[in-house]
Order: sequence, then structure tokens, then C-alpha cells
Amino acid sequence: MKLTRQNIAHKLIDYLFHRITLAELVNWAEMSMMEADFEDKDYETLRDIISRLGLADVKAFGISWEDIEDFLHRLGYRVDLKITEVQAV
Repeated sequence: MKLTRQNIAHKLIDYLFHRITLAELVNWAEMSMMEADFEDKDYETLRDIISRLGLADVKAFGISWEDIEDFLHRLGYRVDLKITEVQAV
């Protein structure tokens, strides 16, 4: 599988929207490091982000909101956050 900026960004977005768990994100990143063919023009950036995601379940490394925002920025995406108050029923 050819790993692109879009592939990685979509996995990060899936994680942010709770469509996948941290464990699933880490597992995907670990498998990608072993099996994926990184897009040549972005090789360094893609490899760096994937290798970091593969360690996100290790307490010493973890992953923060700022990390994800930075990864998405490096992949060519901008995060626009919208927060709305939930009214009690």
C-alpha cells in the first residue's frame, strides 16, 4: 500500500472523531512502518509521523492534541475546532 499525506491525515481525523481507538491508530501505524511504501516526495515527513504514532500508546511518549494538530499541519491540513454547549434535557 502506498502511504500518502491523505492516508495519514484521514487516520488522524478518524481518531479525533472517535471512529478508531488509540490502540487501533497505534496498530495501524506499526503495521504501516513494517509494510507500507511511503510516497517518495514526502518520505521523511510521513515516516516521522508514522513512527511517532507507533509509540503513542507508550506512557513516556503519549500523544497530545498539540501533537495531532502539528502532524495535520505538516500533512497540509488546518484544524478548525468548533465547540458547542450541550443543553441539559
